[in-house]
Amino acid sequence: MQITILGKSPSWPDAGGACSGYLVEAANTKLLVDCGSGVFSKLRERVDYADVDAIVISHFHGDHCLDLMPYAYALTYSPRWTKENRAPRPKLIVPKGGREVLCQVAGVFGPSETIVDAFEVSEYEPSGAHQIGDFSLSFCPVPHYVPTFAISVTAEGESGRFTFGADCGPSQALVDFANGSDLLLIEATLREAEAEEPRGHMTATEAGEQGRAAKVGRLVLTHISDELDQELSARQAGEAFGAEVTLARAGAIFDC
Repeated sequence: MQITILGKSPSWPDAGGACSGYLVEAANTKLLVDCGSGVFSKLRERVDYADVDAIVISHFHGDHCLDLMPYAYALTYSPRWTKENRAPRPKLIVPKGGREVLCQVAGVFGPSETIVDAFEVSEYEPSGAHQIGDFSLSFCPVPHYVPTFAISVTAEGESGRFTFGADCGPSQALVDFANGSDLLLIEATLREAEAEEPRGHMTATEAGEQGRAAKVGRLVLTHISDELDQELSARQAGEAFGAEVTLARAGAIFDC
């Protein structure tokens, strides 16, 4: 299983970067985890968007889902498609109630069915699971400002486990869910912890603490702005984790 960082920015993209988007590949399956602002362009630099089997969305903040609009436009209007050669309909796996949200988003720009017609949409339950080609997906609610889910991915015939923590504050639920993962991709948005509850993001130190508690093999920091001191964040997380921590960078590839 191979994970490519397409975008790792928070709610505003880094210079030349993109928001949340991660391409997960196995021998026969391509899965896009989140599709935030700028991700579709980065995806096209790596693979043919028509070859992606499925997209899974962790939550409905713009930096995690807005590029579903250009993706849907490409599947609908690209001149490569004809009546005889229609675009595929990748699976689009979204939190419960997501179909209605997708129609609301698309309706701002035009026909409300633009996204749901371009993809094969299904909704997941917090305790549910999805099988997408080689991949098995499971989900865990994590604390954020809207319903948000960490996502775990395993591949058939392979022992590696990849967990994406999504956007969240410190969470025992995430620790338990990610326990023993070979790779945990975890957010480190903040310079200092939020003063008010509920918490929705983490500092680098908190990210390291979560990774250590979960006993993960490798910890990668994401959802971190280029305007934050990257080296300091990596050092703080590493000290809390008890081992070297890697910063997500656009184009970086990790094996799991």
